[in-house]
Formats: sequence, C-alpha cells, structure tokens
Amino acid sequence: MQHETYMRLALQQAQQALADNEFPVGAVIVAGNEPLAFGKRENSRNETANELDHAEIVALRDLLGRRPDIDRQALTVYSTMEPCLMCYTTMLLNGIRNFVYAYEDAMGGGTNLPLMHLAPLYQTMEPEVRILPHILRRESLDLFKAFFTNQENNYWQGSLLAEYTLTQP
Repeated sequence: MQHETYMRLALQQAQQALADNEFPVGAVIVAGNEPLAFGKRENSRNETANELDHAEIVALRDLLGRRPDIDRQALTVYSTMEPCLMCYTTMLLNGIRNFVYAYEDAMGGGTNLPLMHLAPLYQTMEPEVRILPHILRRESLDLFKAFFTNQENNYWQGSLLAEYTLTQP
C-alpha cells in the first residue's frame, strides 16, 4: 500500500529522532510518487529546546528552500504523529491540503480544528482538506512508548499525551 510505504519513511525519521534523544516525530512530504522532503523533530530536549523545530516544519522549510515554485496542492504530508495546531495551520497556509498521520495527538492534535468556525481565510479551505489517520499507528505508538518510558527524556513527561500514550494497549 502506497500510504504505508511513505509512512515507513516518516517512521525512519522518527526512529532517528528517538536515537538522538529527541521527541520521535518524523515527517515526509510527497508529490505524486516521489518523496521530496524529510524532517524529524529537533531541539526538543537540550539547551536550545523550542517549539519551532517540529518535523513537519523542518521538512516544509527544506522543500520550499529547494523548490519554492512546487504545486503545493499536489503535496501530501506524512507524519508519525497527528500535526499540532501550529504545523497543521502552517501547512494549510502554505497550500497543502493532504495529510496522513500514524498516531493521534491526544493533547495537541490540530486536524480536528473546525475551520468553518474560524476567520474567512480558513473557512474556504475546509472542503479541500483530506486527512487520513492511523496509518501504521502501532509502529508509531511503540516509538512514543519508548520515549515516554525513558526517564532521560523529560519532554512532555507527565503530560496528558504521555499518560494517554502509556495506557494504550
């Protein structure tokens, strides 16, 4: 299945993030049958910790830096975790309308944002947005469980997301 192929590439990014002691989120941006950009979560647990270097944003910056004229509506973002509000709206504002993710973000997921109830800029996007959840969910969940059970990782420890993740069968 095509979605699983690209999600496996995103999972490779997430595995690398976990190996780097970062929050295990990976993303791949695909056009047609070609993976064009890759990203993994950066700066989630060191002296430069921030909430800007999410995997989707890293991949998008890379892609737009190399191919600013690409047809963005033809792109699909594959992410190992449901995009947060920041990532989701950034992708929408950049013309991306196709999202595939593995594991739901019980604490900060943005894909259920009620676009029709927001300002007119967002209302026009709703009919075009396509979201496909839970592709290779188990594989992604296992990475998050590994992260949250490692006491060296303090990012979001004790949060709703950590508790939800650790109670998933």
